[in-house]
Amino acid sequence: MPNTAFITGATSGFGLACARRFAREGWNLVLTGRREERLESIKQELQERCEVLALTLDVRDTASVQSAVAALKTPFDRVQLLINNAGLALGTEPAQACDLEKWHRMIDTNVKGLTTVTHALLPRMVEEGAGTSIINIGSVAGHWPYPGGNVYCATKAFVEQFSLALRADLQGTGVRVTNLAPGLSESEFTLVRTDGNQVAHDALYAGAHPIQPEDIAETCWWLASMPAHLNVNLLELMPVRQSFSPLSIYRD
Repeated sequence: MPNTAFITGATSGFGLACARRFAREGWNLVLTGRREERLESIKQELQERCEVLALTLDVRDTASVQSAVAALKTPFDRVQLLINNAGLALGTEPAQACDLEKWHRMIDTNVKGLTTVTHALLPRMVEEGAGTSIINIGSVAGHWPYPGGNVYCATKAFVEQFSLALRADLQGTGVRVTNLAPGLSESEFTLVRTDGNQVAHDALYAGAHPIQPEDIAETCWWLASMPAHLNVNLLELMPVRQSFSPLSIYRD
């Protein structure tokens, strides 16, 4: 029986690219997202290659997540891979000028949503054992703070520590956990962050040759298909044109 991948935030960006990549390998797919029409379109695209279950789901809704996971039936009930991709950044203002609701939405999605989905699926994955993988999509923002990053950076730092703590708790189960932390990546991310500002999106990526969703999908495939006795704890990726800058100094 083919393996099953459970991918959150599958309607665009990394999630959609991962769905297409694993469909090429014949994996069964459980795809979640908030946009029902887009999910259905993706299901129609991919179901010629594999079995696809599309779940219109907001990871912030704990009861809906728990119900959806509890209702999984053959061939989707044996989950060998969880890609916790659903997440977002909102706003670029300094902390003192931020909208508190946006902070709470990032925490609810990037932290609470990720942990809710993981908690719901863990018993099934532990039962599957060796070779099963959890890939949490973190960010270099969890390692390197920047102006305007505030709560987004904090949520991605949580993803790293949660991933490491999961590894400690899952010792002996065979379940692998990776924090995959991309740098500058081109997707809908900046459009969401800036309330649809196409000019800001284009300016950020112009001439930078950023990471593409397909790059992340290929990386997730590599992680999931590694020999079962190997675990990549943390994988940080940047485009070649992104690197590091000196520490900032404020002067009178």
